[in-house]
Amino acid sequence: MKTYIRERRLGEGTYAVIYLGYRALPQDKPLVSSGTRIEDVPVAIKKIKPTKYTQGHEISAIREIKSLKRIDSKYVVRLIDTFVYDKCVHIVLEYVETNLENVIRNSDKIIMPGDIKAWILMVLRGVYECHRLFIIHRDIKPNNILITSEGMVKLADFGLTRGIGNRMTPQAVTRWYRAPELLMGSRDYGSPVDMWSVGCVFAELFLRVPLFAGDTDIQQLDMIFRALGTPVEREWPGVSTLPEFLDFQQYPKASLNGLFSAASSDALDLLEKLLTLNPCNRISCDDAIKHPYFKSSPPPTPIGKLPV
Repeated sequence: MKTYIRERRLGEGTYAVIYLGYRALPQDKPLVSSGTRIEDVPVAIKKIKPTKYTQGHEISAIREIKSLKRIDSKYVVRLIDTFVYDKCVHIVLEYVETNLENVIRNSDKIIMPGDIKAWILMVLRGVYECHRLFIIHRDIKPNNILITSEGMVKLADFGLTRGIGNRMTPQAVTRWYRAPELLMGSRDYGSPVDMWSVGCVFAELFLRVPLFAGDTDIQQLDMIFRALGTPVEREWPGVSTLPEFLDFQQYPKASLNGLFSAASSDALDLLEKLLTLNPCNRISCDDAIKHPYFKSSPPPTPIGKLPV
C-alpha cells in the first residue's frame, strides 16, 4: 500500500479540499499526518467532500478519475494515484505551483503579447487533447489552468467533464465563462462550450479582469449581447427555441476593437472566432491552434521566460 504524508491545505473547491503531500514509507493506512518521506517531489492530494448520500464517492470524482486516466498530455495535470480513506475518495495529482488567475491578478507582473500567445496556445493544446478523445471539460477558467514555476500550462479540475454526445445539464461552467447556449438552457451542446470559455480566458489575459462578469444569468447574457450584438434567427437558427430564450433588448452587432485596442488584428480575429454566438460557427480547437495569430510576430514566449 502506498502511503502519503498530508502536510498542509492548499485550497478548497465546491466538492473537494486540496492538500500538499509527499510519498512516505508504507504504513497500514494510505494517509498520515507525519512520517518519513521516500520522495521529495510534492503531490496534490484532493480529498472529495463526503455527502450523506454517497459517503464521498461523488460522481464528480469518478468523472475526474476516468478522464485523467484517458488523457496523457503535458498540458493536462497528471493523475498519480487514487485511494479511499475514512470513507472519502482521494485523488493524488502532480503538484503545480500556481494558476493563471493568480498570475492575471498579480499587478506586479507585466504580461506581454508573447506571453499571452504562449499561454493561450498551451491552453488550446490541452483542450485539444480532451476534444480528440470526445471529452468536454465544461469548466475552463483561469483558476483551473495551473501554471508551473517555468510557466507551463496544465489543465486541471476535470470533475465536470462529460463525453460528447450525451444529453447534459446547462448548469455547467462558471457563469463568467459560460457559453450563451448554456445560459439559455441548451442541453444538446458539445465542444464549442469549451471554446467560448477559452475565448473568455484569452480576453482576460489582455484586460486583466473578466470580460463578462454578470451576477445573474440574465445579466451575463445582457453583457454578452451588448458587446457582441443580440442573436437573431438569421445568424443563429434555432436560438429562439432554446428553453431559457427571452425577448432580449436588441443590440447591434459590434466589433471588439474598442475594448482590445492593444491587441493585434490577428489576435482580435481569433478572439472573435472564439466568441462567436452561434456554437455551430464557433472555431474548433484544431482550427484555433492553426490560426495565423500563432505564426505572427511576436512569437510565443519560451517556457522558462514567462512571468510567473
